[in-house]
Amino acid sequence: MKIAIAQLNPTIGDLSGNAQTILQMAQVAANQGVRLLLTPELSLCGYPPRDLLLRPQFITALAQKLLDLASELPPQLAVLVGTVEANPYATEKGEKSLFNSMALLQHGKIERVFHKRLLPTYDVFDEHRYFASGEEANLFVLYGHRTPETHLKIGVTICEDLWNDEQFWGKRTYQVNPLEDLANAQVDLIVNLSASPYTLGKQGLRESMLKHCATRYAIPIIYANQVGGNDDLLFDGCSVAINRQGEVVTRAEAFRTELAIAEYDLETQDLTPSTIQAFPSCTEAEIWAALVLGVRDYARKCGFSKAVLGLSGGIDSALVAAIAVEALGAENVLGVLMPSPYSSDHSISDAEQLVQNLGIESQTLPIEPAMSAYDQLLDPLFAGTEFGIAEENIQSRIRGNLLMAIANKFGYLLLSTGNKSEMAVGYCTLYGDMNGGLAVIADVPKTRVYALCQWLNREQILIPPTILTKAPSAELKPGQTDQDSLPPYEILDDILARLIHHHQSPQDIIAAGHSPQIVQKVSRLVNRAEFKRRQAPPGLKITDRAFGTGWRMPIAVVIGNW
Repeated sequence: MKIAIAQLNPTIGDLSGNAQTILQMAQVAANQGVRLLLTPELSLCGYPPRDLLLRPQFITALAQKLLDLASELPPQLAVLVGTVEANPYATEKGEKSLFNSMALLQHGKIERVFHKRLLPTYDVFDEHRYFASGEEANLFVLYGHRTPETHLKIGVTICEDLWNDEQFWGKRTYQVNPLEDLANAQVDLIVNLSASPYTLGKQGLRESMLKHCATRYAIPIIYANQVGGNDDLLFDGCSVAINRQGEVVTRAEAFRTELAIAEYDLETQDLTPSTIQAFPSCTEAEIWAALVLGVRDYARKCGFSKAVLGLSGGIDSALVAAIAVEALGAENVLGVLMPSPYSSDHSISDAEQLVQNLGIESQTLPIEPAMSAYDQLLDPLFAGTEFGIAEENIQSRIRGNLLMAIANKFGYLLLSTGNKSEMAVGYCTLYGDMNGGLAVIADVPKTRVYALCQWLNREQILIPPTILTKAPSAELKPGQTDQDSLPPYEILDDILARLIHHHQSPQDIIAAGHSPQIVQKVSRLVNRAEFKRRQAPPGLKITDRAFGTGWRMPIAVVIGNW
């Protein structure tokens, strides 16, 4: 029996477009003799719909679209479609008014609806805000031919339902374990329909967990995941099928829409080997694919076809430009050089060489006249004071205004080029280099930026080598380098990883061998920069602690040595 995974890239709220994509996948699957088609969590409306779920008209339209889709699907095919359903007991029980659900569509109608049982409320997840928990084990019988031997009892889980096996995690996060309930119900196969956001290295964890669960319960598992970018969240797909022995027998390609087919052998009662796509070959390849997909989808889903960014001759803007070219095409990327009197000759020449290497259009807008105008305008107020950060930041804000003017005039998406190290400590300028519609590398530390650029140059030189070797600098005053204000990036990034990702205290970080003065300074800078991060454009999330949807730190706060 063939079971297909529709690894879909939905657009949130595009009910007609998403339904059409499901229908097209279903027709292809039916032509290949597939009996059951799996789609990801909330596949009909896209994940995460967030506060669209508070709009009654959205829920009504979603319900109607589900009925329409059921009537249009090939009659011989059963399809599991992600949707929401009203909770009829919400008022009586004091529960949320909706369920996060999977609908079984077959024979032109909605045959069954299954509700998600475990609702995550950590990191980027906020499902208790909208949904009530399902209370029953979800399963159905998929009928084959007329004999009972061709029927399959299939257990249905939705994303988080899979992530609570106490033997794998060493604890339970929720009271119930849906997998255990399905094993007790003696299902033949478990399917999991997910919208599991990407973070670096997550697929290895997923597959380890799936292998453990398949072998523990001696039940094969098919995991269908969403792919694509939705706002700051990225979804890597990597849908996979695991047999009873804990072996991967099917895997869909990472970061791409795909129809993957798994085969269930009714005699052995197990999944058999089919196509296994390879995962990206290294960490850099994985991050690159994720960021390219994120830029492409953010632009496409927000209605942009072209992008603009400032080119300083530095490594961050060079990497973002390369990502933009891969995502949108060189003909759709504009690089703007905005030299000041403090810009070095090599920065200008490096930016010009990058433009040539990438094959993009460029414009040069010297900002000295605007700097002089600002100086003249502010001179009466600034008289008697020394040149300092305020004047330095005016240069960044002039550049930010120019870029926003270009984006506004021509309808381009402005890409912000700041990295995670800078965002963490506030080494960035509000209404200046932080301007933009999307912060492409805001979750990529500076040391990783260098690694990505070196990897990018492995076959052909895209990033000029001098960009990789010169000291990083904002070039807002003569002879300036980043290390005038910050510790070396290899030290800074290690401290930030310990502080942000591992939640270590300053005392713990000092005990690990870092300078007390540097640790205290970095910790103070991170806390003080929260107001900047709150006003930053959305940044593509590639780690489990990104400055975005899942980051919920207060701005006005006193943090001690605890």
